[in-house]
Amino acid sequence: MQAVTHSDYLQHTLNNSIHFIGRGLHTGKAVSMTLKPAAANTGYEFCRLDLQPPYNLVPARWLNVSDTRLSTTISNNQGTSVTTVEHLLAALSACGVDNCQIDVDGPEVPIMDGSAKPFVDQILAVGLTPQAAERMAIVIQQPVFVQDGNAQAGFIPFPEPWMDMTIDFNSPLIGKQKMVMPMNPRNFAHNISAARTFGFSEHVGTLKTLGLAEGGALSNAILIDNDEIANPEGLRFEDEFVRHKILDAVGDLALLGVQIVGCFVGERSGHRLNNQLLRSLMYRDRNWTMTTLEDAIVNWEQLTEESINHEAAT
Repeated sequence: MQAVTHSDYLQHTLNNSIHFIGRGLHTGKAVSMTLKPAAANTGYEFCRLDLQPPYNLVPARWLNVSDTRLSTTISNNQGTSVTTVEHLLAALSACGVDNCQIDVDGPEVPIMDGSAKPFVDQILAVGLTPQAAERMAIVIQQPVFVQDGNAQAGFIPFPEPWMDMTIDFNSPLIGKQKMVMPMNPRNFAHNISAARTFGFSEHVGTLKTLGLAEGGALSNAILIDNDEIANPEGLRFEDEFVRHKILDAVGDLALLGVQIVGCFVGERSGHRLNNQLLRSLMYRDRNWTMTTLEDAIVNWEQLTEESINHEAAT
């Protein structure tokens, strides 16, 4: 476990606003988005600049997930939605931003290059400000799993946030890939954030018929065509596909609004199953406890020390 300072126990927001201009992956429309500092205990809240109050505010919460086809969409009680939120939320969460107002002038977050790296780079560049409120954490005490056919997702007890992801595609180019790693800002920035979203050329026609992937291009996604990478630059990582699935999961889990002290285990998991897991977790409150992040870490350290002392004595 990495060394923890007092500041790590406090909530953080951005030092300054950050502006992005891009295009929506599914709508294909130009998007202007600004990340702004927000007060403690705000969480992540989207503000649709193209709409009037009270219809314009969309809190990023697990209960507000309204669609999970190829991306995660959240909606408020008035039916206002924001889609493709997972890459941005993954960047904010993994970089340690607890509170942020997200102003966007349309219904979709810009896809940028198909990864979270453009968001991470700018967040790290402006830096964070600690706030006078403690970070809360959900500590997994008993395993919680959901399953759909041969796909499953779950949490198991663990002393810090970890990710254990396995994917298995019926494509010789991808096949079965697995990655297990601690989820902290450094690991996410260096090993996960640059992994891009991906798709298959044979699905493009169907997606466009459904009104999806209108903004898809080789500049913002990996395209697999006849079991070959169509992108001239190739892959950024040999196992970029499983890394991107971890990125997606980090973003989906960020909708819980607090840190998760435990290990996420995903096998062929996607946006829908990730959200089902959060719903199942919250409805099984005997399997977890809510506490401050400081207490969660201190308690685990005490348990570890007691276990070591017990083993030494025996």
